Amino acid sequence: MTGFASVSRELDGDRASVTVKSVNHRFLDAVVKTPSAVAAIEGPLRALVSERLTRGRVEVSVAFETVAPPPRDAVLDVALLERVSQALDSARSRGLVKGDLTASDVLRIPGALDIRPKGFGAAGPAESLTRLLLACAGDALDALVAMRATEGRFLAADIDARLTTIGGMVDRLEEAARDGQAHLQTKLRDRLASLPPDLAGDQAALAQEVVRFVARSDVDEELVRMRGHLEHWRELAATPEPCGRKLDFLAQEMHREINTIGSKIEGAGATAVVIAAKAELERVREQVQNVE
Repeated sequence: MTGFASVSRELDGDRASVTVKSVNHRFLDAVVKTPSAVAAIEGPLRALVSERLTRGRVEVSVAFETVAPPPRDAVLDVALLERVSQALDSARSRGLVKGDLTASDVLRIPGALDIRPKGFGAAGPAESLTRLLLACAGDALDALVAMRATEGRFLAADIDARLTTIGGMVDRLEEAARDGQAHLQTKLRDRLASLPPDLAGDQAALAQEVVRFVARSDVDEELVRMRGHLEHWRELAATPEPCGRKLDFLAQEMHREINTIGSKIEGAGATAVVIAAKAELERVREQVQNVE
């Protein structure tokens, strides 16, 4: 689930930059950092993250700057100038002022000339900047997903190799369990045969007790479930849907099965295999934390 991507674009005098980082997390946790001037974009950015990702702590950082002055319009208030001109004509007829109204006079009249961004009141530069930032964020998230997919292929190869190793250990445990049960049964029968006649008792009843005692070390059910978990794992991993949390649960289930096998199985050789299987499963659980 780890990844990094950064995308920058420039359009109509605005330069936008979006950086996306992700690390492991049990669920999806999106953190969006935007300048206050474009704080309204936080909601759409979170929606973009949710569309592309389902797990991990994702940090989105947004920055922008204006690299060229925006086009502007000069708007003259004609109605105001007409009223000013009429007032000056009246004052001139009374001999209060002399001369005509000049351009420098117009510039000094408050509100007579308004310099405003071109297209003010229509789409406006703010909407254009929003579209630019969302486009950058979309490209950055796509790059992040591609990076995570590359990491995922390496993880899949490593985990599959470990599962193959665990599958081989399950086969060895099955063989060790049969040998251990046979050895235990032989040992118990030999000890019972060595008892004095006055302590031997009912031979049929003793034989049944031996079978019951040996059955306590039977791990066939656990081995069958282990193989089922391994097969289910490969089926989940082969689907395009996110499966990280399901695989994490399966890893826990397999760990429980191995613990049960270790507590029931007979034979010193089986103990070494159980310990090795636990170690492999622990590595698998660590790797699954990186899987979406």
